[in-house]
Amino acid sequence: MDDQTLESLFEQARAAPPELPPGLMARVLEDARILQPAGDTVGWRGWVRAIGGLPALSGLVTATCVGFWLGFAPPVGMPDLAGQVLGQQDDIELEIATDLTGFGWDIEEGNADG
Repeated sequence: MDDQTLESLFEQARAAPPELPPGLMARVLEDARILQPAGDTVGWRGWVRAIGGLPALSGLVTATCVGFWLGFAPPVGMPDLAGQVLGQQDDIELEIATDLTGFGWDIEEGNADG
């Protein structure tokens, strides 16, 4: 069978789509409605169910805790955003940032010379 013959068969099938028996779609939709879980959508249980249940909630809580931890106590080499916002900056962190970025080398050289 070549492409032309196959295409003509597809055109014949598209020209006369099959008709659904009367009431079939109504019965299918009614069965689907009956099989849907009837859960509470009010309050915190509905909210937990909406985000994906307890596994999703535990992942969300874990990501939030790690985000706060990294935001307020970043590892060495990462900028301390909370300290910058609050106006606090340690000399050690400034020295590490200078070593990592190369910013301020000319200042250090100028201070060493004179």
